[in-house]
Amino acid sequence: MAANQYKTDPRVLIIVPAYNEAGSLEAVLADLKEEVPGADVVVVDDGSYDNTAAVAGRGGADVLQLHFNLGVGGAMQTGYLYAWEKGYDVAVQFDGDGQHRANQIPALVEEIQSAQADLVIGSRLLGRRSYRFPLMRWIGSRVLAAVVRLTARIRVTDPTSGFRAASARMTHFFARHYPQSYLGDTVEAMVTAARHGMVIREVPARFRGNDASSIGIVSGTLHTLRICLALLIDQIEGKFPGDHTGKALEQGGRP
Repeated sequence: MAANQYKTDPRVLIIVPAYNEAGSLEAVLADLKEEVPGADVVVVDDGSYDNTAAVAGRGGADVLQLHFNLGVGGAMQTGYLYAWEKGYDVAVQFDGDGQHRANQIPALVEEIQSAQADLVIGSRLLGRRSYRFPLMRWIGSRVLAAVVRLTARIRVTDPTSGFRAASARMTHFFARHYPQSYLGDTVEAMVTAARHGMVIREVPARFRGNDASSIGIVSGTLHTLRICLALLIDQIEGKFPGDHTGKALEQGGRP
C-alpha cells in the first residue's frame, strides 16, 4: 500500500507518546512526514518539563498535553480516545525516541486490512534478526511470551514490542480499557485484548539500535514477575461487560 493512499483508505492516526523527547522528536516527525505523508500524527505530551510540546507543534503534529506524567499507558489511552472520537480506521503506536522506523508502518496497516486483524504487533524477532536484546531483557521476554501463550492461547515472539497498529474496534476497546502499569501497554494490553476475542497478529519489523532499558536488572525482574502474576490473576476475573465479541482469535495459527 502506498503511503499516499492513507487519507482515503484507511484513515490512519499515528500516536506518539512522549515524555521529555524534545531532543529526538523533530527527527521522528520528519521521518513520519517523509515515509507516511498521508497519515495524521498526534503527540501526547505526557507531562514533559522540556519543550516536547513546542517541538511537536513545529513538526506539524497535533498535540495533546497532559498536566501530569501518567506513563505510557495513560498517554496511549489518551491517544486511543482521541483516535476513536475522530473516527480513524487504524491507530499506530509509535515511540518518540527514534527507535521505531516510519517505513515499517505500511506493513502493520496492510495486515490490519488484509487479515482483518484487530491488533498487529511489529516483532523484532521475526524475519531477519538483526536486533539484539541484552541478556536479561531477552530472558524476560521469553518468560513473558510463555505466560502470554499460557494465559491468552496465542503465540507471540516479541510481547514487549511497543510498535503496533490497532483497528477501529480495537481502538474503541483500548479507549475504554487500557492497563496503566509498567509493560501494561504491551503485554497486559495484548492479553486483555485476546481475552475479549480480538484477532492478534505479528509481522516482522526492523527497529533502530538495540534495547536499552531505563530500569535496572532487579527492578526489571520484579516488574516482569508482577506482570506474570497480573496475567495469571486476570484469568479468574470476568470479562468487561459488553466487550466480548465472540470472534475467533488467531495469530498466525493457534499454538
